[in-house]
Amino acid sequence: MNPRRLDKIIRANAVREGAGVTVHRTLGTPALRNLDPFLMLDHFGSDNPDEYIAGFPEHPHRGFITLTYMIDGHMLHRDSVGNRGDLKAGGVQWMKAASGIIHSEMPQQSAGLMRGFQLWINLPAREKMSPPAYQEHPAEAIPVHTGNGPRVKVLAGRYGELSGPIDDPHTHLQYLDVTLDSGEGFSHTLPAGQQAFLYVFEGDASVAATALPRHTLAVLDDDGDSLVVQAGADGARFILVAGQPLGEPIRQHGPFVMNTQAEIDQALADYRDGVLVQESAPAS
Repeated sequence: MNPRRLDKIIRANAVREGAGVTVHRTLGTPALRNLDPFLMLDHFGSDNPDEYIAGFPEHPHRGFITLTYMIDGHMLHRDSVGNRGDLKAGGVQWMKAASGIIHSEMPQQSAGLMRGFQLWINLPAREKMSPPAYQEHPAEAIPVHTGNGPRVKVLAGRYGELSGPIDDPHTHLQYLDVTLDSGEGFSHTLPAGQQAFLYVFEGDASVAATALPRHTLAVLDDDGDSLVVQAGADGARFILVAGQPLGEPIRQHGPFVMNTQAEIDQALADYRDGVLVQESAPAS
């Protein structure tokens, strides 16, 4: 086993999005614009409804995927191609905006708590104008390793004999939620060539003797075949995300992610003219 080392460490920035919701952003900031195939990572959470109750009213997307993971609370969702639901605590939603979608997301508390993550994943050029698609899985559909050692929720990819329910065929996404007790260690094999990062959101941890406090994203280098993490004195909880880079140009303008400026101009024109939504999502 040849553990990967750290390439970059990014501290989260507080950013106001939607109708005034504050999120902690790491990917998609001046410090790290993107990490092919990943475009943005937001960690949202509060116990004060005034900070998020206005939510994320209707807004457009084209050319990429959003993956939303609720840890506490729930998220009411509806979109322009007929999908609607209530993503509960522990559930995960994969939404391929592709050719165009307009949706809203309204976070809600449960027992005074609301927190989770949203990750933006790029699509290859051949898929950017394909029909939208949608996957949503409740907490009980997500396998959890709870034996000796770390507690690991497998949202996508594999951990041991467990496979996550989210399938992202273009990036071969891995997405794990890992909880460690005080001083406990964690190791996991990472396929060659995959881009990988972890984000610590409870306690603190270390990789290659480098401390990673709460609200820190750590980008791993590509020289190695595994990740080794050590929890601090108060334990740690983090997400581990990995995926195959697409190796294509990225041209982004707000909620539109394409390959060229001409494609961005077309997306803006389509939204202005009311024709951004071109396809209906297939029935699931």
